[in-house]
Amino acid sequence: MLLESLGSVLLGLALSWAAVHHLGDRLPSRRAVFATGALGALFGAYVTHVALGPGYTLATLLGAVAIGAVLLSLLIRPSTRRLRRAFPF
Repeated sequence: MLLESLGSVLLGLALSWAAVHHLGDRLPSRRAVFATGALGALFGAYVTHVALGPGYTLATLLGAVAIGAVLLSLLIRPSTRRLRRAFPF
């Protein structure tokens, strides 16, 4: 479980780095993004480990990445370009 936890935190940090690298202008501060990625992946590893049980290390890490990515996606703000409506309401 300790290696799964460490691996999930490292994967969450890598996922956060990729998000900051590609979507840096649409995300809040880097500190918030890295904290959300690491803690989200750790929470994902915990949930997946509890659901599957011991012995499913790869599945646990995949669950960690999935839940970390979902939590990071919640931080993305809309782009500054907005479509304007044809009819002002």
